[in-house]
Amino acid sequence: MSPSIHHRRYELLRRHLRSLRRSAGLTQAELGVRLKVDQSYVSKIERGERYMDVLFYLDWCRACKLHPEAALTALLKAGA
Repeated sequence: MSPSIHHRRYELLRRHLRSLRRSAGLTQAELGVRLKVDQSYVSKIERGERYMDVLFYLDWCRACKLHPEAALTALLKAGA
């Protein structure tokens, strides 16, 4: 498996993250405030310019008011 940030599975993750944020009704700036990062950091993750680690994924889900387990199950069902 390729560790590239442009791998198909990572593209699924980026779409998933964007969907979680939008479903929560949050802008990138609003999510950034909740995560204590700049809007540009959120944008770079969603565009594939930065990696997402598992701990930040948990924070992202919680900032979107989602249970990480449910969000992860959805990601797995999508083929990640």
